[in-house]
Amino acid sequence: MASFVLVHGAWHGSWCWKRVRRALQEQGHDVFTPTLTGVGERSHLLSRDVNLETHILDVVNLMRWEELSEVVLCGHSYGGCVISGVADRMPDRIHSLVYLDAFVLENGENLAQHIPEIQNRQFVEGVEKVGEGWKVPPIPAEVFKVNTEDLQWVNRQCTMHPMECFQQRINLGGGIEKIKNVTFILATKFVDGSPFPPFYERAKAKGWTTLTISCGHDVMLDRPAELTRVLLNSLESSRSAGKETSLWRE
Repeated sequence: MASFVLVHGAWHGSWCWKRVRRALQEQGHDVFTPTLTGVGERSHLLSRDVNLETHILDVVNLMRWEELSEVVLCGHSYGGCVISGVADRMPDRIHSLVYLDAFVLENGENLAQHIPEIQNRQFVEGVEKVGEGWKVPPIPAEVFKVNTEDLQWVNRQCTMHPMECFQQRINLGGGIEKIKNVTFILATKFVDGSPFPPFYERAKAKGWTTLTISCGHDVMLDRPAELTRVLLNSLESSRSAGKETSLWRE
């Protein structure tokens, strides 16, 4: 039995992991899918004070009080920023990292500097028009190429996200470098304006295991069975590190 901690991206919540969570639990594993402060069922806690550090502590404290070790820690999209911060502080508790179409920040970087300028302007406009100067409205599921059956559901489920989460710079002290079993998964159908291909190339240069999957950005909804297999495979040694794999071509 292993422990999986799956961290959602911006505007999402624990709900987006329900298919993968169920599949892993059916195989006897412990699965934790924390909803970050201020979104989803915790949207009543949304405030100007919520930032990237808040979300890193959400997961750090979960792992501390659940007394987790040998964790497979997966972060989707913005969740990649979160798991980097967690891994840097708790490297001895982590078996492997999985970045799922995610941001992978270096020390001192923030998410905002890695998104296209046009998307940055859209964020700012949304914050000014409907976000009271500090909340970012959700990007429509259509933009992320979510499968047609889940489109309306995802749009209903997504909630506002604090702008400061995207602007706060991450503080990494080198602990994350102790983790050698790292995988990066790139979703190839989310291409228009996707900020993730450069991180995929960076991952290859680092010698990480790199995978591509032909689906939209919300891989856990479009390809839950295949993603479950990748997460289970990450329990094995990093023998495939440095290899590039293309999965599930259409």
